[in-house]
Amino acid sequence: MFPMQAVDQQHITIRRSAERGLADHGWLRSRHTFSFAEYYDPAHMGFQSLRVINDDRVAAGAGFPEHPHRDMEIFSYVLEGSLAHRDSLGNERTLKPCQIQLMSAGTGVRHSEFNPSNTDATHFLQVWIQPRTSGLSPTYTEWHPDDKIQNSPKVLVISPDGREGSACIQQDVSIYRLRLKTGESVSHELIADHALWLQIASGSGEFHAIPLGAGDGASATIPGAFTLTASTPLEALLFDFQ
Repeated sequence: MFPMQAVDQQHITIRRSAERGLADHGWLRSRHTFSFAEYYDPAHMGFQSLRVINDDRVAAGAGFPEHPHRDMEIFSYVLEGSLAHRDSLGNERTLKPCQIQLMSAGTGVRHSEFNPSNTDATHFLQVWIQPRTSGLSPTYTEWHPDDKIQNSPKVLVISPDGREGSACIQQDVSIYRLRLKTGESVSHELIADHALWLQIASGSGEFHAIPLGAGDGASATIPGAFTLTASTPLEALLFDFQ
């Protein structure tokens, strides 16, 4: 098999952090990559099955009261602070940085998310992905890094088959957590008929010589080899849609 060709910049679309929607409720400051709630942008309704990437900062002691969802795969990735989850399936968890919770809402589930700290804010990414099938039974799973992969540059965290210890999602998408030291690089090969979304959670880097910072997103729909190099310590999520 021949190695894949590197991708040209012209085939990469950038979604800048400052261009995202903003909702500031005092207790919650949220940046919306795609149209969400009162923020509507017909040019940014989603990407493939990806419907929501909200960059949420929740004040100490505040949170989202119980509310319903259905027919959506919803996951939260904690960056700073802690996030307390409770749902109608009987799950009650508190997540720490680098941990993920994944809820398949299916036929219907109610849940709440709170910042349990009295002093520190919580920063997390909330992501919604449309499932491949509606009317599924609701489920809840988590992903926690062990000591061996805590600082690995590229780790599979969510997949359709739960391989490599990842959380299992009801959609044909593989999601990787990237964590790079300054000057470190990571690559990903996108095969034909797949699509890629890269979301920078913190830090900065270069994606095929395109500077990216916290909150920036990048997408591509052509096959090839993609490379991200950290300019500062960097954390990101990479989505590979089949």
